[in-house]
Order: sequence, then structure tokens, then C-alpha cells
Amino acid sequence: EPSSEPHSCCSVAMAKARPHSERSSHRRRNLLLAVALLSAALLLPAATASAAVAVAAEGDEENRSRGAATQWATGKDEGELAAEREAVGVGLVVEDDFAGGFGSLDSMLQWAIGNSDPGRLKEEAADVQKLSEDELLKRRHEIKGLMEKLKMPSDADLMKIAIADLNNASISLEDRQRALQELLILVEPIDNANDLDKIGGLVPVIQDLNNANEEIRITSAWILGTASQNNALVQSQILGYGALARLVKMGYSTSAKEAAKAMYAISALIRNNVNGQEAFTSENGNAMLQHILGSNSVDVRLQKKAVFLITDLADFQLNSGSSGLPFLSERVFLKSVTDMLSKFDLDLQEKVLLAIRSLLKLPSTDGTDLESCGLDSVLYRLGVQLEELPSEEQKEYAGEVDALRREVEMLFQQKLKRGTATAAL
Repeated sequence: EPSSEPHSCCSVAMAKARPHSERSSHRRRNLLLAVALLSAALLLPAATASAAVAVAAEGDEENRSRGAATQWATGKDEGELAAEREAVGVGLVVEDDFAGGFGSLDSMLQWAIGNSDPGRLKEEAADVQKLSEDELLKRRHEIKGLMEKLKMPSDADLMKIAIADLNNASISLEDRQRALQELLILVEPIDNANDLDKIGGLVPVIQDLNNANEEIRITSAWILGTASQNNALVQSQILGYGALARLVKMGYSTSAKEAAKAMYAISALIRNNVNGQEAFTSENGNAMLQHILGSNSVDVRLQKKAVFLITDLADFQLNSGSSGLPFLSERVFLKSVTDMLSKFDLDLQEKVLLAIRSLLKLPSTDGTDLESCGLDSVLYRLGVQLEELPSEEQKEYAGEVDALRREVEMLFQQKLKRGTATAAL
């Protein structure tokens, strides 16, 4: 789905982290120093270096596989988070200008050496040389435990945090939107999308389609569209919760942005999905499409999305042999599509021609219905307009559109002849 709101699929560009207290920052600094000093003490002596690296690398490899440190939002304040961390004995480190992010144990040691007393490091190294095997083993376990505390949360952990925020009735709109934006990025991988309902995420997202705030509704629809894209499991889950009815209503929105995201979600939900298409018909989705096509106040970009969906639905009927969308061949609906050719926008006209071509191929489409819609005269006028384009650059594109127009005209005439021959029998 093209958008002017960029987001990366390679890293979770999470929203602003809340300010950390001076005590929290100091505690984190001590934690990092403790890990570094203990590691350095074990790594410096040649006799014990290999064993120490082997243990520390376990945590290091896991951290490296998770990538750079990630920030996530939560509606809970610092006190609540601190209490939770103390309860489970785990400290979550959020990247800031102090912590940076360590791609390896070596980089952490380099940072620690630059922020530590060289004399203390020398003392630690000397002390380690005096330790027994049991004491060395104890130190190794200490390092491993501290490294575990430094590891970053998984995608599932981040999704649970965002979902907890959505279930928090007292959360601010800003934090709710931030949680939704995080989910939007996290559900892009199909495995994460499949887990969304398992961890209780679909219900609060669908509920936010009714939020009074437009941006919240838009992002919620966006999440549903992203999660269900070419994903039959998630399509079925969302349809099962009845979200399609609300999305169809959003398609009537006077906000072009909201209606466009609703259309995106609807298209993703019902594409190649018979149950979804039947539900779309039951929710009178064809009336929404006719409203979008027939309204002069609707953004042309939304009209293009609607026409593209019509083409997609007609092609699915052709390829699957299904006949579950009778509205595609109804005269009133065909009229709303045909009239779009009168709008002088080359890109839109090309998309409409593609839709009409697919509709003409449907066995259920009657050529006389399109004739009564004035398709022949509309195609003729379009041909004249395409010939009169002054720009050489436009003429090249216009030539391609005109070739498509002639193909549609040929299919239309063939459809009329077959209809006449059938009527004569």
C-alpha cells in the first residue's frame, strides 16, 4: 500500500521513549559496567580467556541476532515498569544516548574500558588469576546472568506491550496511537501477523475502528489490511470478528485518508477469499463502491482504488469459476463504472478500461446492459480525446491507453453479437 508515511521493515522504528529517571540511568550504567568489568577480568588473563568468551558469547550471539537496541512505547509510568522488573528480576535496557547499543562483546568491553578506572581493571585481572576453578565457574554464571538482563525483547514481547497499552482504558491518545503504529510495523512479517490474535491483539485493534479519533481509526484499519494481506488465516479471523461491516461504513467517510485506508483493508480482507467476498456483498459493499465512483467530491485516488478492487473481484470470478458476486453484472453498477471513463485522467481511464475488460469477460455480463449505459459512445469520445493530447510525452501514454480502448471496444462488439445470436435461437 503506497503511503507518504514511511516505516522501515528492517528495524522497529518505535516512538519516543519516555524520559528515564536519573536513578534508572545510574542503575543501568552500573549494570553495564559490572558486566564489562567482570567480563574484562575473565578475558584479560590468557589462561581463562577462552572459557569466559565461550560463556559470554552465548548472550552476545542472542543479542546480535536481535539487531540494534529497540525502543518501544508503553502507557505505564516509570514506577510501574520498575516494580514489574523488580518482581521478575529482569531489567529491560532501553537505548539512549548513554547506553548506545553493542553489536558484540568486544565493543561492550571497549566502551567499558573507556568508562572505567584502569587501575581497577588491573586489580580485577590480578584477582581472577588467584581464583579457583569453582570461583571461576561462579563468575561465569554471574556474567551469563547479567548478559541475560541486557538482551532485548522479542517481537512477540513488543507486541504484547503494545496490546497491553491498547487494553489500558486510561492511556492517552498519543500513547494509543504510538502503540498502534508499533503494531503496524510488527505485523508485517507473516509469522507475527499469525500470532496477533493468539496474544489478544485483533480484538482491541478492531475495537479502535470505532474510536472517536480519526487517526486511531485510520491506523487500526491499516493494521488489519497489513496483517491480512495474502493471509487466509488472518482474513478468516478478522472476518469472524465482524470487522468488515465497520470498514465498509468507513468507506463512506468524507475524509479521503480514512476512506482510502478502509478500502485498503477491505481489499486485503476479501482478495481471493470467497467468504470475504460473500460478506462484502451481505454488507452492501457494492453500494459503497458506487458511492465512491459516483461522487464528485471523492478524491480521484480513492476512485482508482475502488476501480482496482472491481477489476480484482471480476478477475477472481473468472479464474475461480465462481459466480458469487452478482452485483458486478448489474446494470446500475455497470453504469457507475462506465461513467468513470468521462473523467479526463489518463491513469484513471486506463484502470477503468481494465475493469470493463474484465467485466465484459464475465459470462453473467449482458452486452445490452453496457450498451444501455452508453459504453459505445463513451469509448468513441475517449478515442477523440486521446488523439487531441498536445504533449508528446502524453501521446506515448495515450497510445497505450487507446490500444486498450480498442481492445475493450472489440470485446464489447463481440459480446453484443453473441447476445444477438443467442436471442435469435
